This record gives sequence, structure tokens and C-alpha cells, in this order.
Amino acid sequence: MDCRKVKETIVNWLVAQLKASGQKGFVVGISGGVDSALVSTLCAETGYPVLCLSMPILQAPDQLFKARLHMEWLKSTYKHIENMEVDLTETFQIMLKSLGRTVSELSEVNTRSRLRMTTLYAMSNDLGYLVAGTGNKIEDYGIGFFTLGGDGQVDCSPIGDLKKTEVWELAKYVGVDDSIVKAKPTDGLWNDNRGDEDAIGASYPELEIAMDFCNQNPYLSLTVYNKLDNILWTRLLRISSYLGHGVGYIKRKVEELTPRQREVLEIYLKRHEATAHKMCMPPVCPIER
Repeated sequence: MDCRKVKETIVNWLVAQLKASGQKGFVVGISGGVDSALVSTLCAETGYPVLCLSMPILQAPDQLFKARLHMEWLKSTYKHIENMEVDLTETFQIMLKSLGRTVSELSEVNTRSRLRMTTLYAMSNDLGYLVAGTGNKIEDYGIGFFTLGGDGQVDCSPIGDLKKTEVWELAKYVGVDDSIVKAKPTDGLWNDNRGDEDAIGASYPELEIAMDFCNQNPYLSLTVYNKLDNILWTRLLRISSYLGHGVGYIKRKVEELTPRQREVLEIYLKRHEATAHKMCMPPVCPIER
């Protein structure tokens, strides 16, 4: 990847987004991870004001340390940078208590993300800034690894077309601290401090291979499949005539993959199918007039 060219492309795009919106700057949620570190740095490169907002909720100390480390580095390196830390732990606990029932761990995780989104937009509305998203291509458009109405709710997505390995490469190029670039990827939302790759069941490089395979063979993403002795896709006969490929062709393409690649492909496809509703506008009931 030509990092210089990609950086210039994103920075120019951010400036264009800002001018088109009539807003004054950017607000970025800083988690201590590489995605938010890269996005905030690219926003800073525009020369416009940037609010870096850390929003800990029962946060692990190392994540909070990395968030503070990055924000201080940004402020010392660029002009027009404002850092703010809003501890949402008490707010989160009060909200859970207000529900009057015990909720699942997943509900707690998504609530954390949505509280942060609310905070980001409170500040963006007050300042006239755009909320810059921090999701990468694998998470936002591959496996739907984000919270609907949470970190998926943004005004613009600067790195939405970058795979995770490209995020790591570009982050290193723009000067993000090495401890952040090399840190174990995590969304920081689980009490057990699990990593993203642990939760997904595959590494980001493995998922990128699966995404590339699906992009090269787009009919795969149209299928519903089940795992039997091998990966089995149904509905292939119905779509094969339209696509010009028979079932045999599809099976041969899959058989070219290693056993682990087939396993990750199944993980990727299952998550893609299960989260497809998150990656598009909500369905609208059409009314005849």
C-alpha cells in the first residue's frame, strides 16, 4: 500500500466532508486502540479542530493509559486539538439499575457503546463538529462487528475502506505510538477484557483472506449454508443459472482453500449473513398510493 497516497486521499476526503456539511471540525472517540488512534491523527492532519473524547466505562487500566498517551501525543504534535475524558461508569450503572431487571452481558456491552455514541453526539451538536467513525472494512462491511446505534452511528467513515492490516500499516506511517499499533485488538467493552479476534474466532489477516475470496466469488455471499461433514451451500441451483456457474464450479473453488481457510470462511459468512441488517438502512414498509 502506498501510505503517503492513502493518507492524502483520506485527509482530502475528510476536508471535503467537512466543507460539504458546513461543520467546523471533528469529534473522535478515543479507545486506546489503533483504529481510533489512526482516525484522530488523520482528522488532525486536516488542520481543522479535533475533539478527542475518551469515555471510560469500567475500563481496563492499560486501555485508558493508551487512550491518554495518544491524546497527549496528538495535542503536542498538532494544533487545534482538544482532549476530554468523560467517565461514563456511573451513568452506565444507573441506567442498568433503572431497567429494573438483569440484562445479558451482550446487552450491557451494546449499552456501553450506545452511551458513548450519545456522548459523542452531545459534544458534536454543541460544537458543530462531525463525528468521525473508527470502524475498518472488515468490521463494518464484512462481519458487522459493531453496535447498531453505537459505534456504527457516525457522520463519516474515514477508514471504512481499509482492512485491519492496512490500518496497522497506515497507523505506523503517520506516527501512532508503537505500543498502540502492536496492541491486541479489543473493543474494550467486555469485563473479561477479551480481544476482538478471540470473540470472532479468527484473526484479522484470516478474515481478510475470507473477504477477498467472497469478493472474487460474489455468489458466495448470496447463499445460505450449513456445515455438515463439509461446508454445504443451499439455494445454489436456483442462482447458478443466473450467475453462469454450476455447483461443481463453486465446490472446486472452495476445495482450493486450506481446511483452516474454509473454517474461517464459514465464520466470515455466518457473521456476514447474521449482521446484514446492520450494514444497510432499515427496511421500510412500502405503501401503495
